[in-house]
Amino acid sequence: MLYDISQTLRPSLPVWPGDTVFECKQTWAMGPGVPVNVSALTFSTHSGSHADAPFHYDADGKTIDAVDPGIYLGPAQVVDARHAKGIVTADHVLAQLQPDISRVLIRTYQTAPQQSWDANFAAIDPALIEAFADRGVKLVGTDTPSLDPQTSKTMAAHLVVARRGLAILEGLVLDAVPFGRYELIALPLKIAGADSSPVRAMLRSL
Repeated sequence: MLYDISQTLRPSLPVWPGDTVFECKQTWAMGPGVPVNVSALTFSTHSGSHADAPFHYDADGKTIDAVDPGIYLGPAQVVDARHAKGIVTADHVLAQLQPDISRVLIRTYQTAPQQSWDANFAAIDPALIEAFADRGVKLVGTDTPSLDPQTSKTMAAHLVVARRGLAILEGLVLDAVPFGRYELIALPLKIAGADSSPVRAMLRSL
């Protein structure tokens, strides 16, 4: 079984307030003397389902073209944090973790809001990131647009990620995925110097 856990990139895609709205503009159209259709894209590197590069939250961190793509491919577990209010803590998810899990995807929504922006999404407790790292987790993903609250100026969860060397996926759609273990496939684009990249994120039943 294959699950598509990506948002569709489109003009109506909700974006972080003040960020770039997605646009796909046709530059060539099939017709007399033109054998193909070609389009130009304008979008934020954090559009929809995306992978944050360390450079997003660490001035000396790697850009997305320099990260190891292998971290975005391999066994992962989807865990349930729908009962978390405001922040996901260790008490919400650690007891669910199976042994030897190195990638954790956290579902916080019953239905992810793909049509409108939710400013009150559930953030991830920095202490939970520490606990993940202590257990050997190398990637944390979420169905929200950020690990930190929208109003955060300290980026505390991201800074723990930077210090402990984890990778991040944000903006996933986990609504239709039964909780459990899968193969994750969510490779970022190789964009030189970029702080993030959209991904086509998939889960395959093991």
